[in-house]
Amino acid sequence: MLSRRSFLLTSGAASAGLAPFARAQRGRGRGETGLAGPLPPSIAALQPMTGLARPITDAEREGRIERARALMAAEKIDAIVLSGGASPDYFTGLQLGGGERLWALVIPAKSNPFIVCPAFEEDRATELIAGSPLAKEGSILTWQEDESPYRLLIQTLRDRRIGGGRIGIEETVKFVFADGIARAGAPSFQSVSATPVTAGCRMIKDAHEVECLRLAGQATIRVYEAVYKALAEGMTQRDVSALVQAAYGRVGFAGNASLNIGEYTASPHGSRTPQTIREGTILMLDDGCRVEGYTSDITRTFVLGKPTDKMLRVFALVQRAQKAALDASKPGVPNDAVDAAARKVIVDGGYGPGFKYFTHRVGHGLGMEMHEWSYLVKNDMYGWPPHPVLKSGMVFSDEPGIYIKGEFGIRLEDDLHVTADGAELLTEPSPSLEHPFG
Repeated sequence: MLSRRSFLLTSGAASAGLAPFARAQRGRGRGETGLAGPLPPSIAALQPMTGLARPITDAEREGRIERARALMAAEKIDAIVLSGGASPDYFTGLQLGGGERLWALVIPAKSNPFIVCPAFEEDRATELIAGSPLAKEGSILTWQEDESPYRLLIQTLRDRRIGGGRIGIEETVKFVFADGIARAGAPSFQSVSATPVTAGCRMIKDAHEVECLRLAGQATIRVYEAVYKALAEGMTQRDVSALVQAAYGRVGFAGNASLNIGEYTASPHGSRTPQTIREGTILMLDDGCRVEGYTSDITRTFVLGKPTDKMLRVFALVQRAQKAALDASKPGVPNDAVDAAARKVIVDGGYGPGFKYFTHRVGHGLGMEMHEWSYLVKNDMYGWPPHPVLKSGMVFSDEPGIYIKGEFGIRLEDDLHVTADGAELLTEPSPSLEHPFG
C-alpha cells in the first residue's frame, strides 16, 4: 500500500486526479454538491447506507412517554412542558419551534399529552401530529394573538383535574416562556426543572438507539476515509467541506465536518482563519452525522506525509489516554474517574498539570444532541444528576487531546457505549497518524 507521503508525491496520482481537482475547486462553478467536475474515486465509490437505518416507531415513543410518567411520579411532578430542543422529538417525533410565539408539548403524569400553539398554526400542528403518538390520544389547544398562551396551558391542566402541584419545565425552554408559565400558574402551581424526567429517559439508550448511534459512527468513518483519500496538498477548508458534503450525499445521511490544519489544530474547536493543506502538517477532522435523529461525534487527526517524532509521541500518548478512558468505563464508576484515567496518562507523559495541555473534559453524553447529559469530568457544572455514575446504556464521546499552542494539537474521538459489564467503542479507533483508517 502506498504511504500518504508517496501518494501525495506520486506524479500519476497527483497530476491525474487530486491536484487538478483542487485547482478546479477554486476556479470553477459548483453544482449542488459544491464540487466542480467528477467526484474523486474514493467518494464516487461510497454506497447509500440509509437502508440500514430502522425508523423509531410510534410504539417506541409511547413507551418513552410511559417511562416519563413513571419518573414524574417518582419526582412528584404533575406535568412536564417541552418547547424546542430534542425532547419533543424524542417523545413524539415532533420538532417544535415558533420563534417568539409559544409552541409547547405538555405531557401530564395522569392524562393525555397536548400541544399549545398559535391559532393560525392549527392546520400545521394537525399535520405534524398526524404521524406521531399524539394522533391517537393528543389534542391541540390554540391561542389568538391577543390572548395568553400561558393561561391557556395552566387552564388546560386545571380542566384535567390538575388543580395545583409541580410543573416541570424542560431546560431548553426560553426564559420568557418559563417565566410566563410560572406567573400564570402561581400560586397553585410551582415550576421546577423537568431534567430528572427528560434526562432520566434520554441518558439511557435502548438497543435501537445504540444501533442508530453505531450506524451514524460507521457512516462518519466511511465519509472521513473517503475524504482522506481525496485530499491533496493545496486544498483549502472550503475544498474539503465540499468533499465532505459530497461524501455524505453518497451515503445518504445529513452530516458535517470541520477541518483544521497545522497550528490551528492546537485550538480544540479550531479557527475561522483560512487554511491550506501542506505536506507534513497535522490535519484534524471533527463532527458527525445523524441517523434517525441520533448523532455521531468523531475526530480523526492525521498527517499527509511524514510526521515528526514529536507528533508521533503525542499521538501515542493520546491513543493510550483514549484506551485508558475506555478501560475505566463500566457501570457504577463515577463519571469523573473516566476523565481522571485519561488525564493521568497525559500528565504522566509530560503534558500537565491538570488542564494545561489536555484543555477539556474527556467526554460528553451523546444521543439526539451532540452534547447532552452527562459529562465525563470532575465537578461537572452542566450535567445531571449531581455526582453522576456510569450506567449501562449510556453513550459518551471518548476524546482526549493534547494541544500545544503555536505548534499542533492531536485529538482522537470515538463514541463510547457503556455495556452491562464494561464499555465498547462504536467505531474502530485510529491506529496511527500516517494510516488513520488502517
